[in-house]
Amino acid sequence: MDFRKFWSVACLALLFSASPSISDHGLAFGYEVPQPGEDLAYDLAQAAQNPVANVISLPFQNNTNFNFGPLEKTQNILNIQPVIPFSLGQNWNLITRTILPVISQPSLFPGDDRTFGLGDTVFTAFLSPASPGRIIWGAGPVLLLPSATDEKLGTEQWGAGPSVVALTTRGPWLFGVLANHIWSFAGDSSRSDVNQTLIQPFINYNFPGGWFLTSSPIITANWEADSNQTWTVPLGGGGGRLFFIGRQPVNVAAQAFYNVEKPDFGADWSLRLSVQFLFPR
Repeated sequence: MDFRKFWSVACLALLFSASPSISDHGLAFGYEVPQPGEDLAYDLAQAAQNPVANVISLPFQNNTNFNFGPLEKTQNILNIQPVIPFSLGQNWNLITRTILPVISQPSLFPGDDRTFGLGDTVFTAFLSPASPGRIIWGAGPVLLLPSATDEKLGTEQWGAGPSVVALTTRGPWLFGVLANHIWSFAGDSSRSDVNQTLIQPFINYNFPGGWFLTSSPIITANWEADSNQTWTVPLGGGGGRLFFIGRQPVNVAAQAFYNVEKPDFGADWSLRLSVQFLFPR
């Protein structure tokens, strides 16, 4: 893989997908300096784990999938995921999340070349109460946009569906679930329809100083596939820490997953490394 090309495309994707939106609304770096006895890293770590937190963030999530495809090679997907909240009056927030994948796809048959480029974009908008109760929740639409730069890297379909998230905290524990379903409604008629469910349970245990343990497997079901090829179910987890570079909060984490259920050519296991920049207001 040409890593210079990989990071060049990633940076271009970041500029076009994240920078205009963030700069239009500004980045508020002026959060309060923690007082004696306060643990700002602990609080921000919990905010980073909340999909509908009212915090601008810019996560980079790199997923390396091992033994993928019929030739059992390595696939790499870097997800650029800007999260931008908007206030809708005093009672509601709209939390937008865009996932733009940068994919390095291995050859799928002898003589085939590795394919590199952008995959399809997934955009979600969660409507969430500005002052939630014990249960924090959000709901809204999810959209699939055919932005892939190569037909091997995307579906060539437009899709939409519902998305929901619910979570709660109990002392150092934060746990919940995010789910969505996408149906295709337009696109290349020669390509397969999209009819896919995503379920992501997440559980975190936070320690003082920003350290945490985490597990957030992404379970998917492709309802267009045969019944014995429908589900991908990973098990695993890892840990991480939120720390500061100067005044900039940075959240890093590493997780490993083994797929206990997968299609024939799905990856056996995967390694997820993430770096998330937070911009508290």
